Amino acid sequence: MAGLSKNKFDVYKCSANEAIHFKLVRKEEDLDDDTSTFLPEMTHQVFGENESIFGYKDLVVEMYYTAAKLTTFINLQYITKVSPELHEGLKADDVIGQLREVVPPGFLTSRDAFLNSIPKDADFKPFGKLVHSFTVHKDGRDRQFEIYRTGIETSGFREYHERLQTFILFFIDAASFIDVDDERWRFFLLFEKYMCNGNPMYAIAGYMTVYNYYAYPEKLRPRVSQVLILPPFQRMGLCAELLQTFYNDVYRKKEVLDITVEDPSENFQRVRDFVDVKNCQSLASFQPEKLLKGFSEEMQREAREKFKLNKRQTRRVYEILRLKATDTSNKEQYKAYRLDMKRRLNAPFQKNGRDFDKLKNVLRPDEFTATLSSITEEQRHQYLETTFQENVEMYRKVIDRLATS
Repeated sequence: MAGLSKNKFDVYKCSANEAIHFKLVRKEEDLDDDTSTFLPEMTHQVFGENESIFGYKDLVVEMYYTAAKLTTFINLQYITKVSPELHEGLKADDVIGQLREVVPPGFLTSRDAFLNSIPKDADFKPFGKLVHSFTVHKDGRDRQFEIYRTGIETSGFREYHERLQTFILFFIDAASFIDVDDERWRFFLLFEKYMCNGNPMYAIAGYMTVYNYYAYPEKLRPRVSQVLILPPFQRMGLCAELLQTFYNDVYRKKEVLDITVEDPSENFQRVRDFVDVKNCQSLASFQPEKLLKGFSEEMQREAREKFKLNKRQTRRVYEILRLKATDTSNKEQYKAYRLDMKRRLNAPFQKNGRDFDKLKNVLRPDEFTATLSSITEEQRHQYLETTFQENVEMYRKVIDRLATS
């Protein structure tokens, strides 16, 4: 009986990851088109670590945005809801209240009001300055995209950004809203441009934020902070285009020392690697005969001067291009490559603990049992080999993409 009592309310529990349905609405018909729906990748930043919602049977949380202006509609659909009077004092979660904590005020809760707002997207104009336009051939048709650079001072953009940044909580882990009042922030907005009844229209596809850090004595060190391509636009090469557009914007600026990235995800690091490798492979210092001789000051200097790469990322680019240049069937060549990378990976062990925290982040808890000095020789070799293989696997994906680009 205890088991029955414990589980009788399970029908009112659901995964927030499955209950929340996003849409970018271009026309009224999109509201009833299931193919235009996309789900969050995570919800723990809004609904807690369990990513669950209690109190509703067959819950769907509609979070719909007009594709250009991001006019927002939030609505709950469900069959039944728990009530304290009928369900032993239990209350349903206040889903709208939880979303109100992260969605800016003014969102619509009336379907009719939202329907009336859709045609107003027709007069939307992107914020800032157009810095790049390009075409993507996808599913048998050409699609047009444009990238705009702007700052928070642009009229109307502050409010627009408040609506746009809501997405990061559902698609970027450990995301947080930025202090837009800091004038050092710059924004790159990606739109699809399409025609509707003979008129050009826009749909937001993604965006990137960049913070211009000061570098003594009179330089800047731009740091890429947040990068998001919305799910309906993923796997089209758009992130690489967005990143390259930002790069092109800073290459010509003498005051820029180098470019950094804030805590990149594995997926973004792979895109970054691809763009940087594609750029650097034409440089004189990155030609195969020089790559096989090892990492050099010439590589570091040329990558920084031409493409504003910092030393760590330049080393990574070198390792990818050296793998590409290495005949892996040649035992001596591949052994030389493996030892070269392992010397870099071994560096934390040679610094007597200065990289303690870095090492702790890459080792599994069962591997990292005490301080660096207490790690056995066997553990160290296991770490080096495992990390080497993981890097090679990631590098090969970059090389494969390079071959088809």
